[in-house]
Order: sequence, then structure tokens, then C-alpha cells
Amino acid sequence: MKTLTESNIFIEKEEKFGAHNYHPLPVVFDRGEGVYVWDVDGKKYYDFLSAYSAVNQGHCHPRIVNALIAQAQKLTLSSRAFYNSQLGDYEEFMTSLFGYDKILPMNTGAEAVETAIKICRKWAYEKKGIASNSAEIVVCKGNFHGRTTTITSFSNDNNARNNFGPYTPGFTSIPYNDLDALELTLSSNPKVAGFLVEPIQGEAGVFVPSEGYLSNAKKICEKYNVLFIADEIQTGIARTGKMLAIDHENVTADILILGKAISGGVYPVSAVLANDSIMEVIKPGQHGSTFGGNPLACAVAKEALQVVVDENLSQNASLLGELFRDKMQEIVENEDILTGVRGKGLLNAIIINSDENSSLAWDICLKLKENGLLAKPTHGNKIRFAPTFSNN
Repeated sequence: MKTLTESNIFIEKEEKFGAHNYHPLPVVFDRGEGVYVWDVDGKKYYDFLSAYSAVNQGHCHPRIVNALIAQAQKLTLSSRAFYNSQLGDYEEFMTSLFGYDKILPMNTGAEAVETAIKICRKWAYEKKGIASNSAEIVVCKGNFHGRTTTITSFSNDNNARNNFGPYTPGFTSIPYNDLDALELTLSSNPKVAGFLVEPIQGEAGVFVPSEGYLSNAKKICEKYNVLFIADEIQTGIARTGKMLAIDHENVTADILILGKAISGGVYPVSAVLANDSIMEVIKPGQHGSTFGGNPLACAVAKEALQVVVDENLSQNASLLGELFRDKMQEIVENEDILTGVRGKGLLNAIIINSDENSSLAWDICLKLKENGLLAKPTHGNKIRFAPTFSNN
């Protein structure tokens, strides 16, 4: 007769009562602190995924948790039908930190991407003069911006896209890291309003573009009066060794999308930032969220970002990332099982010597789990390593 561990009990409950929209590693988190997590059976692990870069500051960072507790004891939600005592300070803090005139607060990453798309389209009609309902947004093949109906409409990941149609029109897909394709598309189509891009494609296997790609893409966008929209949900908040990944090339996005680590993984918070000339197209009643900008989210996000600044987490990620890639490169050069390592800061991936349909990367992750390190494959034969990097 099979003896169930504590972990098995929770796993079987999820299998029975939950939708099967994820394929988790067989480990059940019960507690987290810094870079470590413990499962319900008491085993300790290094977390090398960080909730897909949402927990950059470390699990349960005491400053962020204390900010959550303090605000939760005062006021959690006001809705935007009223002002609250946290939102204005949060908006001032965020616009000052990232260098924009305005912020539109939301909750999840996908919501923020949808918000940026709406802002870009409305700007296209009211500022650029594109004919109504005809604006195009250029995206990159291999992208991952979320899983809403609109976003999956411009995904080329068949597993994420198939049988969710009919699809939302208005998107043109070009190869990532291809400036010629971007120039050709923008020069030949005056209906293009925006270029939506990840500075590093995380879900695609930590695909780092060529040096100069982002800065030159921004110049091309400026040439054709097209908004450069940076999705920094995974790459932002010190993950790549700078506060934003676009900072490596001194790029300022026209629309900046943030999520995940702006709350340190303590609470769902996302945001879209832009200057007045773009953000002013949004008027009362045209976009919103009951929870977006709630006082609890504002208090948590302010503290989470202040932790990043105070603890020099960008520098931590840069130094530790270089060390990681150097050590992994030694393995690549001496072992046939790996063919490469790539990344920036502490967003990295190793490429397994197998095809994308092989189970080898998954099997390696199971072995890593047995040895106390947690990571997940992405795109079949790549394993993403994105540990937390707090001093906590």
C-alpha cells in the first residue's frame, strides 16, 4: 500500500480539484526566507526560479512583509471611486524613480500589457492620426507577454495559442533581434503605432539580443513616430544587473510595463508608465481596475522598490550573474550534456544537449530538486536559473 508523504497529499488535492493548466515540479512550498524555501516535509531548497522573477528581493523580506502588515491594519481597498492616502505618494515615488510623468497602476503583468496596448492604440488615433480601428502593433516571434485572449492572439507558441481563437487582429510579428525586419516593417506600414518588445526573451529560453539591438530599435521607432513599448515584467527591478534591462543600453521606453518584483512577490502589483503626451489620451471611464492602485499594493510596492535601492540589488545581480556564467561555462567546456549558457545579471539559462521535445531538461530539474535546488525547463531543452539576490 502506498504511503503518502505530506507533499503527496497536497499534490493529489491539486490534481483532483484544480484545473490542470500548469505542470509543476513535485515539490510543495510551505515556507520561504531569502533565497531558501522549505517544503511541507521540512526539506530545504535553493529557489532558483524566484516565482519567475517576482521574488527578486527574497522570500518574505521582513521590510516588505512589515509594510504589508502595517497597511493591512489600516486600509486595504478603497477602489478608485475615492482617493486614498497611499496612491499619490506611490505615484510620485514611481514616476520619480523611473523618470516618467505619469503611472497607471494595475495588478498583474498581463493586465499591464493589455493596458499598454490600449494606450498605444488610443494614442495612434488621437495623436498620430492613424485611421480608427486600423492601428498595428509590432511584436516579436518567441514573445511571452501573458495569456489573455489578446496576448495569445500574437503568440507563436502553439501550446499557448491553439484553440483559443478567434484571435484579436492588429498585430504584426517579426523576428526578434532583427533590426532590418523592424525597419522594413515600420517603413512600409504607416499604420504601425507601437513596437512591443521584451529586452530579454525570458520564456523563450533567456534569449539575449545582440548589443545595440534595443538602442537601435528605439532609434528606428523614433524615425517613424512609433512608440517603443518595453515589457520589463520579468527583466526589470534589478534582475539583469540594472534597475531595468533597457538601462544597459541607455534606452528610455515610450511606454514602460512593470510587474512581478515591484512588490517583491508579496502582493500582485503592476504598472504602466509614460509621459503626459502619451498618457493623457486616457480619460475618466476609459480604463481602470477595482484593485489597481489600492493602498495595500501601494505601500508594499514602495517598500519593495526601496529595498532594491537600499540593498544595492542591481550590483548584487550583476556580480553574482558574472560568477554564475563563468562557473557554468567551465561545465559547458568540460561536459557534453551542456552546449551553452547565456543571460544577463541573474536571469540566465543553460542549454541542454538535446532537442526541444526531449525530457532530458525536465529529468535534470528533478535531479536538481533531489539535491536541493529548484529550477524549471523552458522551451524544452533550456533550464532557466533566476535566483533571488537579496542581502536578507
